[in-house]
Amino acid sequence: MKRKNSIKSKLQRFWKLLGPGLISGASDDDPSGIATYSQAGAAFGLSTLWTSLIAFPLMAVLQQMCARIGLITEHGLAGNIKLHYPRPILWLMLLFSFPAIVMNIGADIAAMGAVGNLLFPSIPTTYFSVFFTILLLILIIYLPYQKIASILKYLCLVLLVYLVVPFLYHQDWLAIAKATFIPSIQFNKEFISILVGILGTTISPYLFFWQASMEVEEVKHKKRHLIVNKKVIHEMQQDVDFGMSFSGVVMFFIILTTGTVLYKGGINQINTVEQAALALKPLAGNLAYLLFAMGVIGTGLLAVPVLGGSLSYAISETFGWEQGLDKKFHEAKAFYLVLAVSLLLGLSLNYIGISPIQGLIYSAIFYGATAPVLIAIILHMSNNKAIVGKHVNTRTENILGFASLIIMTLATIAMILFQVGIW
Repeated sequence: MKRKNSIKSKLQRFWKLLGPGLISGASDDDPSGIATYSQAGAAFGLSTLWTSLIAFPLMAVLQQMCARIGLITEHGLAGNIKLHYPRPILWLMLLFSFPAIVMNIGADIAAMGAVGNLLFPSIPTTYFSVFFTILLLILIIYLPYQKIASILKYLCLVLLVYLVVPFLYHQDWLAIAKATFIPSIQFNKEFISILVGILGTTISPYLFFWQASMEVEEVKHKKRHLIVNKKVIHEMQQDVDFGMSFSGVVMFFIILTTGTVLYKGGINQINTVEQAALALKPLAGNLAYLLFAMGVIGTGLLAVPVLGGSLSYAISETFGWEQGLDKKFHEAKAFYLVLAVSLLLGLSLNYIGISPIQGLIYSAIFYGATAPVLIAIILHMSNNKAIVGKHVNTRTENILGFASLIIMTLATIAMILFQVGIW
């Protein structure tokens, strides 16, 4: 009995420890990401499974740097750029981030609406999209930060459905292990394009802004100046590592599901998450279809507030406005108005001729343009003692950080070459 109580107590402490890192990791697997992973699996089978292992350390180290910057400075990423770098850099980051995030929100809301229509065909997609947008706005504006953070943490559990789906279908586990640990690369436009898409989806600039700002919120919630010591840094690293590994595992299982069920079923072109869900129905059964579809709605409810929140924090810090999900609407009107406008603009994209797929392509281009610059700034900040004091990067963190910078720069160049038709 004592042993059971001890295990339960440890699990409760660990769950309490989890916060911004878990939410960041889980929101990385948003409906847009699910669409990308589904296409990777459908088009290339198990050939991209290894990317989940490669992406994890790159994601984790960058998010840890952002979290450490937020914890130590008690300013978000935009606030620190404003304080320590030329103002044009900040303006350029916002100029590219705003349309990218809005289009990402629009694609996610559209995916949630389409999947809602799949589950309840008598209700039009548009009604679901509007419903989810209004629901999210009400929850974000009227609930205090801790309540929102708690809801987001429990919404992360929705992603566990993707760990169940592959077991509803016969799998060749030896082939899966081989594809996971032995990278295979096809040197053609289609395969390189999907690799660039996976990188752009997993290492997303909006998560950098969100992670730093959420650490600041955690400090403010404690209602005292937090003394950042090794224990605090270690707890933050545990949170981020768990969140990013959770994200990687979900990514792995989505590619595994579509890479076995759809690829073997001869369905090699998936453009949207609803197509992936529908394609699973006759091949893997109703339960797989329902779980996949419900997961899309759950991840959308998780990711859209993170997307809108990251933009709202960045803009509010830039202009010096009152900010924070812990504040009431009348205390931070501009902050909440930016958040509301970002969701409403995202909702409107589908009514002005921009399809979810076009939105994803455009957001990928904007993210690609900002990611290398932001990564370089994050690396500089986290090695600058004037900003983070004695908590500068370790050699391993710098190696992984610079590897991320090089890889994302190459991915951006490749993406541009694809878009202009040179490659």
